[in-house]
Amino acid sequence: MGRESWRPDAIDTKVPSVARMYDYFLGGDDNYQSDREACAELLKQVPSTKVLALNNRSFLRRVVRLLASEYGIRQFVDHGSGLPTQDNVHQVAQAVDPSSRVVYVDNDPIVLAHGRALLDENDRTTVIQADMRDTDGIFGHEETRRLIDFDQPVAALFVSVLHCIPDEDDPAALVRRVAERLAPGSFLVVCQLVSDRAEIRTFVTDFMAQATGGNWGRVREEHEVTRFFDGLQILEPGLVEVSTWRPDTELAPVQQTDEWIEWGGVARLS
Repeated sequence: MGRESWRPDAIDTKVPSVARMYDYFLGGDDNYQSDREACAELLKQVPSTKVLALNNRSFLRRVVRLLASEYGIRQFVDHGSGLPTQDNVHQVAQAVDPSSRVVYVDNDPIVLAHGRALLDENDRTTVIQADMRDTDGIFGHEETRRLIDFDQPVAALFVSVLHCIPDEDDPAALVRRVAERLAPGSFLVVCQLVSDRAEIRTFVTDFMAQATGGNWGRVREEHEVTRFFDGLQILEPGLVEVSTWRPDTELAPVQQTDEWIEWGGVARLS
């Protein structure tokens, strides 16, 4: 594992964390009262949020399974991975091929702690504490270099995280920067929260920025997320609300509300 240190006092339990809020919506236990209170307030304004989180997690599972089984991808870098839960990237990928290797990246110290506890016995998987905007630091990290061969195809995941990056840090440039470092045949998986309702975009953006102490970016519109894919070969069915991206069956749950959605898709690098 990496050398980052973790201490209980590194976590401010009074300030909600996006990773812990997501954990709560997925039914996890790795969250605090501040996270639960923030989730409750969010649900008052956008009651579809929990269903959205569950559908987003299902999208992640489907994408990883498809890339591993149909495209032979054996290397994954999960940016802004969040807390471990059921059917993590490494579990889905390694169910296809046990040799699959996964690097989880998150800047929340509790993710590092819980990730290490989960992954200590899996030497093909690691978690590093880093800001997902620090491409050089992530790609050059000793644990990343131990597991990932960037001369071979890699799947770089940005699943429900780019809304955490403010405009001044240019999330589209981040995606391009990562794409430029990947070998031909690699994949980018990108989705983020969008809404065509200005009042929802404004409320959620302002609420989350205040609740998380500024660790937030912006709920965007679909045309803005389209820019993240400029120049890339997008797999069918294109850029969509993620519950409709290659569902397992015709009976799979579909997002029923349109207050806001997770919107994006998968691109292949030629």
